[in-house]
Amino acid sequence: MKGLIDSTLREGEQAPGVFFPLAVKIKIAKLLARIGIEEIELGIATPYDQELPLLMRILRRRSSSSSLALWCRCVVADIDFAAALAPDVLSLSIPASDLHIYEKLGRNRNWIKETLAQAIRHSLAQGITSVSVGLEDATRADEDFLAQLIQTAEQAGAARVRLADTVGIASPGTIAGLVRRIARISTLEIGIHAHNDFGMATANAIAALEAGADWADATVLGIGERAGNSRLEEMAGYLALRGDRRPYKTEHLRPLCLTVAHAAARQIPGSHPLVGDEIFTCETGLHLQGLTRNPATYEPYDPERVGGERRLLLGRKSGKRAIQDRLHALGCSLPEERLEQVVHLVRREAGSKRRPLNDEEIRTIIGV
Repeated sequence: MKGLIDSTLREGEQAPGVFFPLAVKIKIAKLLARIGIEEIELGIATPYDQELPLLMRILRRRSSSSSLALWCRCVVADIDFAAALAPDVLSLSIPASDLHIYEKLGRNRNWIKETLAQAIRHSLAQGITSVSVGLEDATRADEDFLAQLIQTAEQAGAARVRLADTVGIASPGTIAGLVRRIARISTLEIGIHAHNDFGMATANAIAALEAGADWADATVLGIGERAGNSRLEEMAGYLALRGDRRPYKTEHLRPLCLTVAHAAARQIPGSHPLVGDEIFTCETGLHLQGLTRNPATYEPYDPERVGGERRLLLGRKSGKRAIQDRLHALGCSLPEERLEQVVHLVRREAGSKRRPLNDEEIRTIIGV
């Protein structure tokens, strides 16, 4: 695996109603670099984006190990514009499925192959050091033609092929199979760009990496077209916290997600993986018992690793053992008969308030 490609500033900004001002783009890119994301896609290479040259210049001045990338159509004018900005990676995009080729573009397969080869060669001739080829709608493309496009890209000098599951129809099994088949016919680096139309984008991206893909795209909070994309925070968190496969600094994921959520006018649910406010909050008796004795019983990683805080609450779902543990923590030890009464009172009071009780309320119940 080579790393993750964050596309929040390109794919994410394509979500309806989302617009990131320049200052926010700089902050997002800075946080991504701080986490250790290997490549940041800054936007679409087009002269119509008047802020893009300034954004590139500002980020170039910052010392960062993250590569700066641009997305680009296979259009000479756009490639020339991109070349003037000198990105570390230029990602050329072209359709691979007949549906997109014939219905959307009104072209044919030969035109696609010729245009792709010419665009790659022109990009390299303009001094772009690394060209990536994004094959749109690859999961609905004819397999033989997809193989031809990849071979065309390799022969023209591309460094990477980026397979797009444009309408999110793949499953982890099918995406893994696709990656393995491509690896058998090409020496190009393989990337995956997953959409979330059936809720499997993150799983598909992880499956692609485990099948041998070198790169996977993601956006913060998964924002993007329709149901969005694979989620950067979930992917970085999984790769860093499950066996330390990548050295991402996960404590910066929460500030990154909050920045994007605020700028995009999105709410982060309390149960959102890795960054939700409630994911380390527990009220259920059996879980409280385990967490009190060893947090690893019901937590896959320490809250501190993602800037979280464990909260063990007592309420109507709490058991006697959990309540007894909390009383001991408060410096109170009760006989068995009195403990049974307190358990009943805690559950009843929490039920009437329709929420867990705080320590002061528990002290009031036991008369301390």
